[in-house]
Amino acid sequence: MTAVLSVQDLSVDYLGQGGAARAVDGVSFDLGHGEFLAVVGESGCGKSTLLFAIACLLSPPAELAGGQVMFRGNNMVAMNDKQLRALRWRSLSVVMQSAMNALNPVTTVGAQFKDAMKAHGERDKEKIRQRSEEVLRMVGIDPVHLGSYPHQLSGGMRQRAMIAMALLFSPELILMDEPTSALDVVAQRSLMVQVKQLQAQFGFAVIFVTHDMSLVSHFSDRVLVMYAGQVVESQATRPLFEAPLHPYTQGLLEAFPSVRGPKAPLEGIPGAPPDLSRLPVGCNFSPRCRKVMPACREVEPSLYSVGQGEVRCLIYAPSGSQAGREPENVGPAGTEAVRA
Repeated sequence: MTAVLSVQDLSVDYLGQGGAARAVDGVSFDLGHGEFLAVVGESGCGKSTLLFAIACLLSPPAELAGGQVMFRGNNMVAMNDKQLRALRWRSLSVVMQSAMNALNPVTTVGAQFKDAMKAHGERDKEKIRQRSEEVLRMVGIDPVHLGSYPHQLSGGMRQRAMIAMALLFSPELILMDEPTSALDVVAQRSLMVQVKQLQAQFGFAVIFVTHDMSLVSHFSDRVLVMYAGQVVESQATRPLFEAPLHPYTQGLLEAFPSVRGPKAPLEGIPGAPPDLSRLPVGCNFSPRCRKVMPACREVEPSLYSVGQGEVRCLIYAPSGSQAGREPENVGPAGTEAVRA
């Protein structure tokens, strides 16, 4: 599967009075045509920042610290504003987390569709009307709502309208930042089924940022698990749910209740994510890890290949390094050294 997007060693800093906090740290991955990639992790792990960096939509105090975003063979990081404006919506679209904030509250849905199409050179009023009606029908909304204002639509309809707007030019890639977070479970499933049907019909790729593991398990092809700005595990969805490798991924799944089988207590993950400006020495997850080894508090792990996936944990380090040492099997450490 050829890559429509290749992210290479992407890093983002948030600049503050106390110095820089690295919110995205050396993230690399390829996204194939028509692939559905989920990015998961706790709040503050860098998921949304990664998405905005890929779309080149970062704003102060966020600042790109390094890396490349290769889209259709072109480095978006090196593009100027004019080049990026020509690319967005036509080839790459973004669906924001809150449609009520993303849509203009004082302009009708149809007028916003019209503005997007005119910005990319479409001036024929009849073609704009026809295309606007077409994309609304695609997402299950009656075209009569082209004359509606965002506040006149339900939450699910607003998210569908945002997806319809993202499809105006049949892009190759759609970035979705937690589009279901404000919806009930019925509306969530309905929206995601619609997205998967549209993806099967038009073949666009999706990067889907979420913290909802149930949606990930049902709709994604592959998963990136992020912790403290880094990718800690990358696997195809089914193998990841059947046999998660990283202790953090295992903790996320243990905190996710099952609707089938015998009742089991939810374990969760003790502690809280680290301060990104004062990361612990060694593995970022070591203060919270139940399988921590002495080396984990000294050695920063790399991404190691395991089967068809990758994992950032010393348990899987090649033989001859830190691999083979037995975990301490203790709870989180108390006071941890931090990186300078």
